Amino acid sequence: MIRLLLIRHGVTDWNEQKRIQGHTDVPLSDAAKRLWGRRRLPPDYRSATWVSSPLRRATQTAECLGAVSLRMEDRLTEMHWGEWEGRQLAALRAEFGEAMCENEARGLDFRPLGGESPREVRDRISGWLDECLAAGESLAVVTHKGVIRAALSLATGWDMRDKVPHRLDCDCAHGFR
Repeated sequence: MIRLLLIRHGVTDWNEQKRIQGHTDVPLSDAAKRLWGRRRLPPDYRSATWVSSPLRRATQTAECLGAVSLRMEDRLTEMHWGEWEGRQLAALRAEFGEAMCENEARGLDFRPLGGESPREVRDRISGWLDECLAAGESLAVVTHKGVIRAALSLATGWDMRDKVPHRLDCDCAHGFR
């Protein structure tokens, strides 16, 4: 049985400002580097293979956690938010009103202007997860909230129209077996 520990990257200045990051390569904040530098993986995962999104906020989190040999995986990159990257969700809701509400209600088929849908993220990571299962190795994976949500959708059938079936904390790791 393989185990996946999905770790959401540490906080960035854009997180603090409630800005959508997507593919924008925003580094960790100094406070996040200090915080994650004090953390350690659970004993069961200390010998796991490390894999990360290539975005700096993910690779820096992995380095803070002590990753020595880190494999980069493009399919673990955050959802692409297109023209909405750098914007705040509250401002988008104010600007687009009911159209934004309708878009958000589409769940997996929500699509930011010029970006990708959660369904596309789920499809993107599905092949990677299949490869992980076939390889049979346990992994410590540093990635993004959108990718973790997509993995949860695959694991549970959640269509993202309703509340998340399991709490997804942004400041912790999520284990899958």
